[in-house]
Amino acid sequence: MGGYGSGRPSHKRKAEDCHALDIYKMKRLGCFVDGRCGSWEWSRNGEKVASIGYHCTGSDLLLDFRVRRNGVDWEDVSQTVVLIQVDCHYGGQRTYARCPGIVNGKHCMRRVGKLFMGGRYFLCRHCYNVAYTSQSEPRHYRMLSRAHKLQMAMVGKCGYDFWFTPKPKGMWQKTYQRKKAEIEWYENQANIAFISQYEHTLSEDDLERFF
Repeated sequence: MGGYGSGRPSHKRKAEDCHALDIYKMKRLGCFVDGRCGSWEWSRNGEKVASIGYHCTGSDLLLDFRVRRNGVDWEDVSQTVVLIQVDCHYGGQRTYARCPGIVNGKHCMRRVGKLFMGGRYFLCRHCYNVAYTSQSEPRHYRMLSRAHKLQMAMVGKCGYDFWFTPKPKGMWQKTYQRKKAEIEWYENQANIAFISQYEHTLSEDDLERFF
């Protein structure tokens, strides 16, 4: 059975190489006001490389764009994306898109924050077998990157210097300790993953430094 995204690609593409509709960003910019019409653009090095038209009906996002695949003539495409509102724990609502993909005869219907142009339509990354670059990195790199990201968000420093930085002014001690424990956990996971992958290349002195 055909449909949006019918026939999942066998190879993984990188999310960074695909044009993506960021649902959260579009909401922040007021694109989902009932009756709002406009265009969404993508740029590279300050120059526009692609754009689509959109019209919001409140519950649906109507997309109009052109595609050209396999070197054939440009084709006009219209697509409807269902928008759903989900209540947040501390009040307010978050908007998601319901993926309209149909892969191998099965409706996707995932609730997602991004839709990717990986073919003829905008679908979720699962339908197009799209992966983020970071997902192909070794686990110890990913864990260490998360630790550094948390450190930068908390005190503006990361790595060795972080542990000599005092608690930020105005932050509760309980919050500070919780965040430090989370950072330590990621760093410990990075060490474990590194040892697991490279243990056969490390000397006894190297292993002692980790433990």
